Amino acid sequence: MIIAELLNGVETIQVAGNIRNDEVEGIEYDSRKVRKNSVFAAIKGFNVDGHKFIPDALSNGAIAIILDNDESVPAELFQHHEAAKILVKDSRSALAEISDYYFYHPSSKLTLIGITGTNGKTTTSYFIKNILETAGYKTGLLGTISNYIGNQIIESKLTTPESNDLNEMLSKMVNKDCEYAVMEVSSHAIALKRVHRLYFSSAIFTNITAEHLDFHHNFKNYLNAKKILFDGLSADALVVYNSDDKQSEKILQNCKAKKYSYGTISPSDFLITNIKFDLGGTSFRVNYKEQNYDLETSLVGEFNAYNACAAFALSKLNGIKVKHILSGIKSTPQVPGRFEVLKKGNKNVIVDYSHTPDSLEKALEAIRSLKQNGSKIITVFGCGGNRDKLKRPAMGKIASEHSDEVIITNDNPRFENSSNIIDDIKSGISKNNFNVIENREEAIKNAIEKSDDHTIILIAGKGHEDYQEIKGVRSHFSDREVAEIYLGI
Repeated sequence: MIIAELLNGVETIQVAGNIRNDEVEGIEYDSRKVRKNSVFAAIKGFNVDGHKFIPDALSNGAIAIILDNDESVPAELFQHHEAAKILVKDSRSALAEISDYYFYHPSSKLTLIGITGTNGKTTTSYFIKNILETAGYKTGLLGTISNYIGNQIIESKLTTPESNDLNEMLSKMVNKDCEYAVMEVSSHAIALKRVHRLYFSSAIFTNITAEHLDFHHNFKNYLNAKKILFDGLSADALVVYNSDDKQSEKILQNCKAKKYSYGTISPSDFLITNIKFDLGGTSFRVNYKEQNYDLETSLVGEFNAYNACAAFALSKLNGIKVKHILSGIKSTPQVPGRFEVLKKGNKNVIVDYSHTPDSLEKALEAIRSLKQNGSKIITVFGCGGNRDKLKRPAMGKIASEHSDEVIITNDNPRFENSSNIIDDIKSGISKNNFNVIENREEAIKNAIEKSDDHTIILIAGKGHEDYQEIKGVRSHFSDREVAEIYLGI
């Protein structure tokens, strides 16, 4: 595809310079990835403005530059490199538009399912992928833990990739004969227009509680970011939403799609009843159109009944046979770091990604219902640095009130002083049932080795992550691996 063709896919203010007839070899927003005959989109980031790297992109062989700041570089630079200048209103939107066009609209060639919400996106996506594969459909997945094209695993660095990477991945799914694609859609991705121009045939809203306020600044902005996904759905799309969440009405108020609810409160379209769970799994019943369906999953907790029901509803509405749905839910493997139970003798460790007040509270409520009389709950957790500070005291309070003992430790302090993070957590605690062990491995070791039998230990916050970031340096660290060492598994 040449530049002149690509211009059909993007709204421009002005096109100047040399429009070459060379085949475009790629679309990049990182100047370091630019190669000969690439198109470079200059995007204003939070710390760095991509317009500063236009000279580097041109030197690396870019034949066209997409930009929204006309004064960022002199016109002579484009003349010198015989490149095209494509001035647009917004570079992020243009990157999404031109990527969709360059990869021949891949989202319209798949049945694309988007899942958004504060909690439950990853687990729900795993349920749906497994259901579809059980039914015989080759399926792709884009999410927090890994990206999949069928059984091929591709490393995931963002919950939802940038628009050019996203369209390229969807294009690869099409080329590998995937019929479905399941995507976790983060609020960042929506606000930053990474999913702009994608065609979603179905979407799920799991729930919403305060999160990412360092980015969105307030809850209203966060909710409105989620809302954009549903506002953009077509009238023939499907939406499955959690009717137990009080914000559902606001999220969906302008949504034109066909809407179906799930939850424990009547009159939900898919009504959840009889939830039972232990450390071996969860069972529950779903009533839809006066028909009862009994579901089982090896995943533990009431929240997983919600996640599985969302997957059940979406799959049934998409015409998947019930026998494949029930089998797919039952056979969905443990999602890494999502209430993952590790057991040795009478001692249980649960590794969970709960890194928000709501998810931590739900995890601890589930554990309290599981513990035996006289057994204890120990929670090991910290909070990430350079992120929303308001949730730190709230999480400290929740951990203290729902646990017998709390060990506050490092999460990913990033560039923040870990002592300051810990002080923020401590400020929310009024009980004297905590201690501080900054070294995360030592904290986990202490919880396991010094606890009594039948203790349930929750290691919260990092879940599937296999690294710890301190002062900008990432070192290998896995809560699961460390727990297994000290459990002796």
